[in-house]
Amino acid sequence: MASSSSSLLHQSSIFTSIPANPNISQSHQIQLPHPFFQIPRKPHFQKLLPFLRCASSGTAMNSSQNDLKNSEKEVKLWGGRFEESVTEIVEKFTESISFDKALYKHDIMGSRAHASMLAHQGLINVEDRDSIIHGLDEIEKRIEAGEFVWRSDREDVHMNIEAALTDLIGEPAKKLHTARSRNDQVSTDFRLWCRDAVDEILKKIKKLQASLVTLALKNEGLIVPGYTHLQRAQPVLLEHLLLAYVEQLERDAGRLTDCRARLNYCPLGACALAGTGLPIDRFMTSDALGFTAPLRNSIDAVSDRDFVLEFLSANSITAIHLSRLGEEWVLWASEEFGFLTPNDSVSTGSSIMPQKKNPDPMELVRGKSARVVGDLVTLLVLCKGLPHAYNRDLQEDKEPVFDSVKTIVGMLEVSSEFAQNVTFNRNKIQNSLPAGHLDATTVADYLVKKGVPFRTGHDIVGRAVAFCVSKGCQLQDLTLDELKSISPVFSEDVYDYLGVENSVRKFSSYGSTGSECVSSQLDFWAAQLEIDRSAYNHQ
Repeated sequence: MASSSSSLLHQSSIFTSIPANPNISQSHQIQLPHPFFQIPRKPHFQKLLPFLRCASSGTAMNSSQNDLKNSEKEVKLWGGRFEESVTEIVEKFTESISFDKALYKHDIMGSRAHASMLAHQGLINVEDRDSIIHGLDEIEKRIEAGEFVWRSDREDVHMNIEAALTDLIGEPAKKLHTARSRNDQVSTDFRLWCRDAVDEILKKIKKLQASLVTLALKNEGLIVPGYTHLQRAQPVLLEHLLLAYVEQLERDAGRLTDCRARLNYCPLGACALAGTGLPIDRFMTSDALGFTAPLRNSIDAVSDRDFVLEFLSANSITAIHLSRLGEEWVLWASEEFGFLTPNDSVSTGSSIMPQKKNPDPMELVRGKSARVVGDLVTLLVLCKGLPHAYNRDLQEDKEPVFDSVKTIVGMLEVSSEFAQNVTFNRNKIQNSLPAGHLDATTVADYLVKKGVPFRTGHDIVGRAVAFCVSKGCQLQDLTLDELKSISPVFSEDVYDYLGVENSVRKFSSYGSTGSECVSSQLDFWAAQLEIDRSAYNHQ
C-alpha cells in the first residue's frame, strides 16, 4: 500500500508538495483498508472564509441553537467525576464553539484518519470504523448545508462533533476518542487549518506580485523621483521601485513557506501530554493527513504554539510591507504629488465635500496592518508564561490567528485590485523631475571617473548645487564656464551626465536603476510569474 500512501500524501498539498520522509519505513506508510476512508483533497480554505469571517467576528450564535435555558443540559463527555454541572456564567465564559467551529473540516479530517488507524491497529473493529466514517460524512454535509446545530453546552468544535456523532450512530462513536485527547486533537486541527491558510496567503502574494509586475511593464521607462528622508534623492525608474515591493513580497512568501515546513508535523496520538500505552500507529495518521512526520516529543506536541507565533510573525511583516506600499500610494495620489490617479472603481468620496476622491482602500491597508501586528502581540503575551504542557489559556490562540489571516488576505486582495486600477500621471511626473537636483550624485561619479577623490568630488558638486540654488536653476542649466569656475576638472563631456535621463543611463551596477539592469529584473520576474512580457513591448 506504499503507493497509495505516496499518492495520498501528494494530493494533500495545495500549494507546495511535501517531500516523502526517507526516515519512515514502509511498515509505517498509511494503508487505506476501507473505501470510506477519504480525506478531502481539494483546496477548501476559500470555502471556509465566509464561515471564518462569521466565526471570528465574535457575533453571538443564533439563540435557537445555543440558548439551552429552556432545555435540559446533557452530561458533559468528561463529566463522570463531577456531581454538578457548571453554572451558566462559567459555561458562557469557557465555551469556544462560537469561534473554533471554523476548524470543523479539519477536525473531521483528523477523526477520519484516527478512526481508520484505530481499526488498522485492531483497537476498533471494521464495522465501527465504517459507522464512524459514515457518521462523520453526514455531519460534514449537515454543517456545510447550514443544518448542523452548534451547542455552547458542548463547549467546542471537537465535543460538538463527537456528541453529534454519538447522537447519530450510538455506541461506536464512543470509541473514536480512544488514544486521543482534545489536547492533541486541537493542535492537529489547528496545524491543518494554518497549513491551508498559508497556502491561501501564498496564492494572494503571488497574485499581488503579478499585478505589480504588470503595472511595471505598462509603465516601462518612466522615470520618477527617488526619495530618502522623504526628500528628493536620485532619479529611478518606476518599474525599479515597483519591483522593490515584489522583492519584499518574495521574502514574505519565503517566510511563510519556511513556516509551513515547520508546522507540518503531526501531534495526533500525543494524547493529553504523555502519549498512550495502546498500540497506535502515529506514522499512519501523520501520513494520512499529509504531515511530514509525527512530532517526536508528546509534551511538546500538545503545548507547542511556535508554529502560530511564526505564522503571525510572517503575516505581520507582510502587513508592514503592504502598509508601506499603501502609504506611498496615498501620498502619490495627493494633489501635492499628483503622480498617481486611482480609478473611480477603487476610490471613495466624502459625505460633505463633493470634490473629494480618496484612495481609501490603501489607507485601510495601512490601518489594518495594526490589527495584524496586534494579533501577533496578543499571541506572544498569551504564550509567555505558560508551563508545560497544555493549558486552557491556549483556547485563546484561535481568534487572533483567524483575524490575522482574514485581515492579511483582505489586504493582499485589495492591494492587487488597486494595482490593477491606477494610472501614473506621466506629464505631472516628468514636469516635476527637474526640481531637487536629482542628478547631483551622478555628477559626483563623473568627477571620480576623472580621478577626483569622491569626498572632494562631493564637495565640488555640493558647491555647484549651492550655486544653482542661488541662481534658481538646475545643474544642467549651468554653462561650462560656470562649472569650470567651481572646478577646472569639468569638461564638455559632463553634459552626458546631467539631467535625469542621462543620470539613469549611467547606472550600471547589479540591481541598480539603470535601464539594462531593470530590464533584466523585469525579464526575471515576468518569467517567474509566467507573464508574457512581449505583450508590453509597445512601451
